[in-house]
Amino acid sequence: MSAHRRARSAGTALAATTVLLASACVPGTDGSGAAVGAGPGAGATGVPDPAKAGKVTLTVWDQEIRGGQNAEIERLNREFQEKYPNVTIKRVARSFDDLKTTLKLAMSGNNPPDIVQANQGYPDMVAFVKAGLLLPLDNYAGIYGWNTRYPNTLLNLNRVAADGSRFGTGRLYGISQTGEYVGVYYNKDVLAKAGVEPPKTWSDLTGALPKLKAEGELPVQFGNLDQYPAIHTFGVLQNQAGGAEAVRNTVLGAGGAGTGFDNEHTGEAARTLADWAEKGYLPKGANGKGYDDATKQFASGDGAFLITGTWLLADLKKPMGDKLGLMPPPPASAGGAPVSTGGQGLAWSVTSKSEHPEVAAAYLDFLTDEHAADVMTEEGVLPAVPGKAAREVPAGSVDGQLIDGWERLNAADGLVPYLDYTTPTFYDTLSKRLQGVIDGKVSPDAFAEALQQDYADFQKQQQEESGRAAGGER
Repeated sequence: MSAHRRARSAGTALAATTVLLASACVPGTDGSGAAVGAGPGAGATGVPDPAKAGKVTLTVWDQEIRGGQNAEIERLNREFQEKYPNVTIKRVARSFDDLKTTLKLAMSGNNPPDIVQANQGYPDMVAFVKAGLLLPLDNYAGIYGWNTRYPNTLLNLNRVAADGSRFGTGRLYGISQTGEYVGVYYNKDVLAKAGVEPPKTWSDLTGALPKLKAEGELPVQFGNLDQYPAIHTFGVLQNQAGGAEAVRNTVLGAGGAGTGFDNEHTGEAARTLADWAEKGYLPKGANGKGYDDATKQFASGDGAFLITGTWLLADLKKPMGDKLGLMPPPPASAGGAPVSTGGQGLAWSVTSKSEHPEVAAAYLDFLTDEHAADVMTEEGVLPAVPGKAAREVPAGSVDGQLIDGWERLNAADGLVPYLDYTTPTFYDTLSKRLQGVIDGKVSPDAFAEALQQDYADFQKQQQEESGRAAGGER
């Protein structure tokens, strides 16, 4: 990512963000008015005033446990409670994996949380909507102006069709606080020691890997014990193999519009990942190394590159200081348009059983307004819609690189959805097979076949359900 060289007005920054995923936008209703008669809060017409709600405890489940994310949430929680002394926020912070494992059970129980972070796509948000566990937020979106705060392309990722058959269209079930993309972190000292310049092209990066290894440096720090890190690395390789547009159509396309995974860019990405592991460009035994351990080792100087999300910036910046650099995956040609996996953080959603939906909606608005965006920037976190503080970040700093990369990816329509959105079972299929690719137990061809089978099975199920609905079956 190049330095943040210029200041943008709020309007220009928002205009850049509206480009995000434009070509991936799923056709359909924007959800306006869809929540009428749909449960608590559906008929809300005025801005809720939490101060008049009496004594309230909001139970909030989130996965913002890392340095910068945790810091900005704690700050905003304190400010919200100071503004509304009658409201107590009972926060339950869990890792992404823990949240994914326990959230549905918690929402189905006798004492469900009021607010949760729900991962977009079929495995989580769509499943929660089908089970009647989330509250539609369309009326609140109109009251608070979320429809103008966010571009539709971002809001659409938090929409689910009324029958739960599709995401990307229909009612709004959450809003996201942060923007994010999978970038390439680099250690300037490690690169300089090996005589390697920060890469300007993807071939620069791949060409540096054998040179770094020959110089006794670990080329790419990586830990996949948690399984999801390989999804992000593979997504970057798939995009670099020319699959970005096809992946968008597959993940977000309705009615089988995508091309699936039986294609060359999927196979090439898997072959590249297997090759990196075999040649020692990744740590030996990477499947047994935790994500946090890999992060700490990179921060201590073990590894030239770390390919992961922007959510790690604050954690890495504190120990590394000026040694840390960050860029989107470099393009095929110098100065070309960047492309990477990313979009926005997990949605903040109100549960259908919340006894305080209006206070919960006010909290969501507070977490995502322009002041919140400035707090995020100050804590090294990327807001989905950057505000004043983002425009004042010094050019050349790693925070400036973070914001500049976000703006360039948006302007180039270069963000590709996370692969695990694809089907209800795709996260497990993808993460487990990637472990096999890395340790050599799953061939690239078998890997692509497994992904294609999962995708095809889901498309068939969707078509059958659509046919039954059209035929009036119940």
